[in-house]
Amino acid sequence: MIKVLIIEDEEAAARRLEKLVIKIEPEAKVLAKIDSVEAAIAWLEEKPAPDLIFMDIHLADGSSFEIFEHVHIVCPVIFTTAYDQYAIQAFRVSAVDYLLKPIKREELQAAIQKYQQRAQSSLVDYSRLAKSLQSDAHTRRFLIKIGQHIRMVDVSEAAYFYTENKITFLVDKEGKRYPLDYSLEKLEEILDARQFFRVNRQMIIALHAIEEMFAYSKSRVKVVLNPPADTEVIVSTERSPHFKKWLVGEE
Repeated sequence: MIKVLIIEDEEAAARRLEKLVIKIEPEAKVLAKIDSVEAAIAWLEEKPAPDLIFMDIHLADGSSFEIFEHVHIVCPVIFTTAYDQYAIQAFRVSAVDYLLKPIKREELQAAIQKYQQRAQSSLVDYSRLAKSLQSDAHTRRFLIKIGQHIRMVDVSEAAYFYTENKITFLVDKEGKRYPLDYSLEKLEEILDARQFFRVNRQMIIALHAIEEMFAYSKSRVKVVLNPPADTEVIVSTERSPHFKKWLVGEE
């Protein structure tokens, strides 16, 4: 029997992963499904180590790399991720495997088989690996599915992100628009805060996309972007002080 811990902040994804694991390994037991860094640390400190951990790289309250700062993990880990290509390349060498969302049954089955084959081999020190990668843990590029086509867009090409009708879009330097699966809240967690700022509830902008700024009513700031946005970009009253600090590198 494989005792499994799932660390995943998307409830539907966690449920689906659990079902797939049990279909592939009927005797597998999912000990818990955890959705945050804080809860994962508490669980791992209090409970016996599982046989295998499935770990999303980006969680509700931060990067899963933070878990390794508090808990020494040596049991096998299979990382799951949507867009963090840098982490994928790094962990490909040292982790049991990685799974790119949406997770496919055949890929999951291959990852579990790889875990079983390596179960008796020397264990990877994930704490050391995570620490070495933490400074570069920001998302580097996005994989965007359009119909049957998959497009890769580097984060450096993103001018801004916005929501419309509950859908999040990325707009690149050329003004091309791409739908994303991430919410703005999730993007705030995974983007480099030195280069991107959430100006209001509907938009996150890149520093390089700012063309002009104007003082606006109620101490707000009006921002003109390049490429132009379809609507006025106004930094909200509560965010304006932080925005001004961010502009000069103090935030």
